[in-house]
Order: sequence, then C-alpha cells, then structure tokens
Amino acid sequence: MNMNRRTKRLIFVPIILIFILLISFIIIFIYSLSPVDAKNETIVTFNVEKGWGKNKIISELKKNNLIRSEFFSKVIIKFKNKELYAGTYKLSKDLSTNEILNMMANQNNIENEVIKITFVEGKRLSNYVKLISDNFKYTEDEIYSKLSNVDYLNKLKEKYWFITDDIFTEGIYYPLEGYLYPDTYEFKKNSTLEEIIEKLLDNMDSKLSDYKDDIELSSYSVHELLTLASIIELEGVNSADRGMVSGVFYNRLNTEMSLGSDVTTYYAVKKDFTSDLTQSDLNSCNGYNTRGNCVAGLPVGPICNPGLSSISASIEPTENEYFYFVADKEKKTYFSKTGVEHQQTVAKLKSEGKWYTY
Repeated sequence: MNMNRRTKRLIFVPIILIFILLISFIIIFIYSLSPVDAKNETIVTFNVEKGWGKNKIISELKKNNLIRSEFFSKVIIKFKNKELYAGTYKLSKDLSTNEILNMMANQNNIENEVIKITFVEGKRLSNYVKLISDNFKYTEDEIYSKLSNVDYLNKLKEKYWFITDDIFTEGIYYPLEGYLYPDTYEFKKNSTLEEIIEKLLDNMDSKLSDYKDDIELSSYSVHELLTLASIIELEGVNSADRGMVSGVFYNRLNTEMSLGSDVTTYYAVKKDFTSDLTQSDLNSCNGYNTRGNCVAGLPVGPICNPGLSSISASIEPTENEYFYFVADKEKKTYFSKTGVEHQQTVAKLKSEGKWYTY
C-alpha cells in the first residue's frame, strides 16, 4: 500500500512540475508579447529601411523600446511566416508585438510619407533608376525590368501620344531614355513603380503638348526631336547657346554631314565623362556613335533626359551658317563655318589654357 502511494507521488510530482513550467512559459510568452506601456499612446515614427531582414527589424524595434522581447518576437514571426515591408510606420508603446508585426505585414499600413526627389536634366536613365532605387523599395533590376517590359511599354504607348513604336527600334539600350522629364517631384513613400514612372511621363506630356503643332509640322518625329534634344543638352554648355548648337546640327543633317558628337560616343560605349575616349571608342560602330562611320544622321535614340531649353531648341533651332562649335572651360561657345576655322579655334583655346575637358 505504501509502495503504491510512493509510486503515485513519484509520477504525480513531475506532472505537476511540467504543468507549472508550461503555465509559466505561457505567462512569460503572453507578457513578452504584450505592450511595453499600455498607457502610453505617444506616436513614434519608425522607419524600416529597404534590405532589412526580419531579425534586423525586430532588433531595431527592441532598441526603440517598442517591443519587450526579441526572442519571442522572432518566434511569432517564424510561426506565422509573415513578410515585413520596408516603409515608415506610426507606432506607439501601447501596441502589442502582434499588432506591430501585423501592421508591418500589411503594405496598406505604411505611412504615406511624401518624399522629394530631383531628377537632373542631362542625366542618363541609369542615374534615374538609381535615384528611384535609393528612395523606394524597388531594386534596380526590378526597375529596369519594368522599363523594358513590352506589355507595359505598349500600355504607355496607348496612354501617351508622344510615345511611338520608335522606342522599339533595334539597337536602343533603354526604350524610355529621353522620355522621363527632369524636374523635382514629390512622391508618396509607398508609390508604385508605375506611379513613379508615369508621373515623369505626365510632366513630359505637359511640356511637349505646348509644342505639339510644331512637332506635327516638323520633318522629324517626336522620337528624333527628343534624340536631338538629348545631344543638345550635353553639347550646349548653357541655355543661351542651345538654339545655335541646334542650328549647327540641323545644318549638318540637311547636308548629310555626320553630327560628329563626342557625347554620342560616350553613350555608345557606355562610358561616363570622367574618362577620355579612345580611338577605338571613336571608331566603334553602333546605332548611337555619330563619330563612327555607321550613323549617317541622328542616333537610334536619346542619350540622356533633356530639359525644356534643349527640347525647345531641337524644335525651334536658331538658323545660322555654322557647321562647327566648341566650348571653352569658361562655358563660352565658339562657332565656325569651316573645319579649318574650327581647328584654329581649338588650337588657340589649348594654347591659352582654356581647352575644356570632361
């Protein structure tokens, strides 16, 4: 009889201990996920940066005293297999860990923070892609993929009168190069990629619409005019000279003379302006290089995103009799009628230390 009691006690005691431990764990678990301060409704702005993993987010929440336990927060995330989104959130210490994590798992809860971004005229599409990626949750690969998606580009072609089949011309690096209007914009932090792209296109639509009648009367397509504008943007060192520079290019085009523009070669060989062009670069043959022997007019497409003064100059050039121009380091432009005069000007600028280098 005594042995039976002892046996029962030996069995019962561990069960009681396990039960106590289980209850204790549940209490600790519930407490660890409870609000840090149930009476504190003070709003805290919490930023989740793009690229942060779940562990990093939870660690930052703990550092900001918005959750009680990193360990149990990671457990709940693992158990629920939630995706947490980058963005800006309005949080408070009276929220439980579950409430905070649920907010971050729903993109609709991202604070509609307005951010301001300046897209600079004369910069390439690759610069714009980096700016978008740096300020939003999209990777550069995602942006390039969207900008080259044929279905999306056809949708844009239906929406915007100035986007034509020319953007699909063989040899073009980026279909929308030259079409994204450079300006300062305000976006919501949670803007979709389509909203961002189309905001720049809407602005281009507004600017080009003022010249629509002139464009329709031109012997050049809107794509060709934007291509010319992009060259003028980089070759004309200031707005005052761009009409004259445009006139020079028209003179060359009208006489079937090569544009001979170095900036097209830089784009063709995908070099920036921090390094010199080699003879091999100048001789390279593709649809952009007007210094080579294979482009007998305008390049296949724009080489940067031009501003309004360059667009205006491409549509309304200043008529002149010049075929050459060169700018010095003080941004003064010299125009010449013949190659001999041009070479003399270049030699003079070099001798006077005024030669402009990229």
